[in-house]
Amino acid sequence: MESIQFPRFPAVCVLCGETCGTDMDLCGACRSDFPSSPLRCRGCGIPLPAPGACGRCLQTPPPHHGVFCLFDYAPPLDGLITGLKYHGRLAYARLLGELMARRLLGEGAARPEAIIPVPLHGRRLRERGFNQAVEIARPVARALRLPLDPRSCRRRRATSPQSMLPAAQRSSNVRDAFAVKGAMRWRHVAIVDDVMTTGHTVDALSRCLLRHGVEKIQVWVCARAAPPAD
Repeated sequence: MESIQFPRFPAVCVLCGETCGTDMDLCGACRSDFPSSPLRCRGCGIPLPAPGACGRCLQTPPPHHGVFCLFDYAPPLDGLITGLKYHGRLAYARLLGELMARRLLGEGAARPEAIIPVPLHGRRLRERGFNQAVEIARPVARALRLPLDPRSCRRRRATSPQSMLPAAQRSSNVRDAFAVKGAMRWRHVAIVDDVMTTGHTVDALSRCLLRHGVEKIQVWVCARAAPPAD
């Protein structure tokens, strides 16, 4: 049987629609619009003038063991995230995941045993039709050749969107919101999410994982947003 030859089409930039000369759906001009990533606190990801941890993380260390984030939550990255979450533009998830994977590989980040996306509650998953953290994590897991585990953890109660709450209510909103299904087989994992603001969501998931035998947790997010005023 003769093999079928499919035509190869050039990549098209998901931001401007121009043909790309790269192997990502992002042209060089649009890539240059993304700011360089500053030095960040290893505990919460806020920008710092020097490597290390911020005063808050030194005083109260987070339950995980380090944060990696691509960029600040600002144009053009914020448009990719809102387009993905609220308009179903799944091509944005692929691009975000590829950008994350390239940075992780370039920085020689320690590799976990598996990637765990932050779970959505079943009701919100049905409303949206997909979990943006899972979609972002897919190309990361593929590029790093790691297992993607979206099933070991669940969000056991519907929580209010963190972005709609003042800072003082965000911790209680996600406290004990997560559960592990069955025995946890991983000891070193990376949590993947789209945006980190106060960090309460990944902290709550990290505590849940630690209670079930996970020993080391990295947090990988696309964007770090400025925490809201108290």
